Amino acid sequence: MQLTGSQLIGNQLSKQGSKTFTGFRADSGEALPTVFHEATAEEVDGAVELANEAFETYRKKSGAEKAVFLERIAEEILALGDELIGTASEETALPAARLTGERGRTVNQLKLFAQVVREGSWVNARIDTAVPDRQPAPKPDLRQMLIPLGTVGVFGASNFPFAFSVAGGDTVSALAAGCPVVFKGHPAHPATSELVGRAIGQAVRATGMPEGVFSLVHGASTDVGMRLVGHPLVKAIGFTGSYRGGKALFDAAGQRPEPIPVYAEMSSTNPVFFLPRILKERGDLATALAGSVTLGVGQFCTNPGVFVVDQSEEATQFIHRTAAALNAIMPAPMLTAGIRRAYLAGIRAQQTVAGTASLTDFSEEMVKTHLLQTTVGNALQHPHLTDEVFGPSTVGVVADNPADRLRFARSLPGHLTATVWGTDQDLAENVELIEVLKQKVGRLLINDFPTGVEVTYAMTHGGPFPATTDSRTTSVGTLAIERFCRPISFQNFPPFLLPDELKEENPLKISRLVNGKRQS
Repeated sequence: MQLTGSQLIGNQLSKQGSKTFTGFRADSGEALPTVFHEATAEEVDGAVELANEAFETYRKKSGAEKAVFLERIAEEILALGDELIGTASEETALPAARLTGERGRTVNQLKLFAQVVREGSWVNARIDTAVPDRQPAPKPDLRQMLIPLGTVGVFGASNFPFAFSVAGGDTVSALAAGCPVVFKGHPAHPATSELVGRAIGQAVRATGMPEGVFSLVHGASTDVGMRLVGHPLVKAIGFTGSYRGGKALFDAAGQRPEPIPVYAEMSSTNPVFFLPRILKERGDLATALAGSVTLGVGQFCTNPGVFVVDQSEEATQFIHRTAAALNAIMPAPMLTAGIRRAYLAGIRAQQTVAGTASLTDFSEEMVKTHLLQTTVGNALQHPHLTDEVFGPSTVGVVADNPADRLRFARSLPGHLTATVWGTDQDLAENVELIEVLKQKVGRLLINDFPTGVEVTYAMTHGGPFPATTDSRTTSVGTLAIERFCRPISFQNFPPFLLPDELKEENPLKISRLVNGKRQS
C-alpha cells in the first residue's frame, strides 16, 4: 500500500501543514522515506467537527451494527498481511513474532468488544417501575442506562504499535460505546499508524458507517495533541504513555471551560514482594524475574521495576542470581532514540545516590540491563530511586525485617500492579501486606509476574494516581467501554419513546436490574 503521509479525515486525505517529519528505523536511527505532514489547527478542527456530525448517526447504531463494524476492522487489519508486520518492525525494532502476537491480540480485542455490544447487557439497564398509589407520594417510573459521551480523542503509545495504538483498546472501547474517535498517531510509528488508520477507513465504508466516525491526525510536536484536547466538541480523552505527557493532557482538559475526563495510563514500577520461604523453595525465580524485567526490552508498562526481599542469606543469593541472569541477556535496540536517552539518564540518576550498588555490567554505549540494590531506609529517603525508569532495569530493595517491608509497602504511590510471591504459610503470615497492596494497585497478583495483560471481562489495567488519572476505570478488558459513557434516566416515558434496552418486553433479551432484582 502506498503511504501518503497525510491526515485521514473521514474519507479524505489532507496534508495542508508545512511542518513535516519522518519515522526512523529503530535499530539504526536511519530516517525512513515517507514524509508525514503535521496536522494544522484547521485539520484537527475539521476532523473533530466531522466526528461530531457522525455522532448524531453513529450513537443510534444498534449493537449488532457496531459489532459488524468492529469485526470488519479486524478483517481489514489482517488483510494488510506481512506489510503491516514489516512496517511496524522497521519503525520499532520489535521482532516479527512479537508483532504477530500483538496483532492477534488487537484483532481478538476487536472481536471481544463486538461480542459485548452484540449481546448488549453492557449498558447496565436498570428499571424501577411506577407505584402510583404509594403513600405519601406516588413513585414514578424510572429507567436508566449508559449512553455514549460523544467524540473521543485518543493518543497512541510508543511501545505497542497495534494493541495500544490506532485500533487499540482506547479506540475499540470508544467505538463500541458509540463514540467517534479522532486518533493522534504516535510519531514513533507513523507509517504503521497510517496503514491501520486506512484499514479502519475501509471498514467504515464497507459497513456503511457515517464518515467521520474515525479520523487520524499526525504530529511530532505537542501542538496537535493540545489542539485536540482543547476542542470544545471533544468529550473525553484516552492516553497511554509517560507521566509527563499524561499529566499535561489532564491539566489542559481540566482548564477548559467545559472540563472533560482524561483516562491516562502513565507510570508504574509494579513492585514484586518475595517472601522468605518461597526463596528457599523456588530456585528458578531469579531467572523468571529477569525475564519479566526485560520482556520487550523492559518497555512494557507492567515490567517489574522494583522488587523487595527480607535480609537473609537466601535473599542475597537471589539478588546475585538475578544480576547474573540479567547480565546474560544481550543488549537490544529500544523503540526510539528519545526513550534510550531517558533510560540512560534515569540509570545515571539512580547511581548517584549513596547507599546503592549497581550489580550488573551497565554500559553507556549500549542499552544493557541494570539492577540496583538498596535498602528500604535509603529508598524512603530518596523516593526517586523507585520511580519508573522505562527500560530493562529494576531496583532490589532489601528490608531489615517484615515490619520494614510493610513500611515500604505503605509508602508506595499508585501502581498498575503489585505481586506477592510466597508459600501458603508465607501468605497466611502476611495478610496485612496484601491488605495494604489492595489500596495501591489495580491488579494484585499472587505467585505470577505482571507482564502479561489478558484482555478479558475481569481484567483491570489501571490503578491509583500516578499510575492513572482515574483509578475507577480500566484501559484493558470489557469494562473499558464504560469510560466513554454516562448514565441517563428516563422518567415516566411512554413505551414508544423508550430505547429497546429499557422497554418492558425486553426485545434485546439483555440482562437488566428490575426493581432491584437481576432479570434476563
